[in-house]
Amino acid sequence: AGTGYHYYTTKNKRTKPEKMKIKKFDPVARQHVEFVEKKMPSPKKN
Repeated sequence: AGTGYHYYTTKNKRTKPEKMKIKKFDPVARQHVEFVEKKMPSPKKN
């Protein structure tokens, strides 16, 4: 979507090895858009 909004979810890597694509509502764009799986951000260190 490119608006900066994101969703977190889980998937079974054994049955679905490909990148996940899911259509969800983006409140920034105010419409349903396709979200594509990306790497999780690295945890912040103190």
